[in-house]
Amino acid sequence: MSVRKGAPALLGAGTLCAALLLTGCGSPAAPPAPAPTTAPAGDARPHPGPPARPSAPAPVTRLPGIGPVTHAAVPDGTSQALVVTGASADSPRSTATLYSRDPATGWKAQAGPWPTRNALRGWTADHTAGDLRTPIGVFRLGDAGGRLPDPGALLPYDQDEQFAISGTGFAGEPLEGSFDHVVAIDYNRVPGRSPLDKERPLGAEKGGGVWIHVDHGGPTQACVTLEREDLRELLRALDPAREPVVVMGPATELAR
Repeated sequence: MSVRKGAPALLGAGTLCAALLLTGCGSPAAPPAPAPTTAPAGDARPHPGPPARPSAPAPVTRLPGIGPVTHAAVPDGTSQALVVTGASADSPRSTATLYSRDPATGWKAQAGPWPTRNALRGWTADHTAGDLRTPIGVFRLGDAGGRLPDPGALLPYDQDEQFAISGTGFAGEPLEGSFDHVVAIDYNRVPGRSPLDKERPLGAEKGGGVWIHVDHGGPTQACVTLEREDLRELLRALDPAREPVVVMGPATELAR
């Protein structure tokens, strides 16, 4: 502040205070102090931390509907399984779903569910020739074939006229065309051969020739059937590199 000529060189205390107040009113207001980012010492109130990241879902380690006893029979290297679930121990009706196993997420449905049929009298854990029951268990799927040309199967496929069949089934339905496409179930057979091969390692009395084949509208002697287009889809999906198996039986047995 300049001092006018002739005025005293020193200002009185009251005049100096008034000058300081006027100077402060003409300046911008000071910004408010920022709020503390941490709790004051001794403040025991909870303070929210950063939001937790959602955890990834746990992998599905067992096939849906399959209990520990049954699942223990699935080979460690298998990452593809067709689960055929019987309605009851004595029922010729069942349902099939193809599952695949991903290392990160585990087992999940790949195709299906499809309606299926099995043997006239249902299921058995001790199959014998002519008992009209389908074997219960976990069996490899490695070979295919049929009367018609290969529909695009990844499994070895044997096209042969010997797959032709005639006659009628248990409901009087025609069997013609039932073996147009088949997948051999490795029950009492030598893997790596045509489904037509008749060697029976367990003996003829234990039956054999158990296939997944085209549905003919009635129960089977021991096989499992799928509708024609469902079977063709299955043939194109089964991958030998994934060591596919079929897990089949009544629901109560598979859940063990």
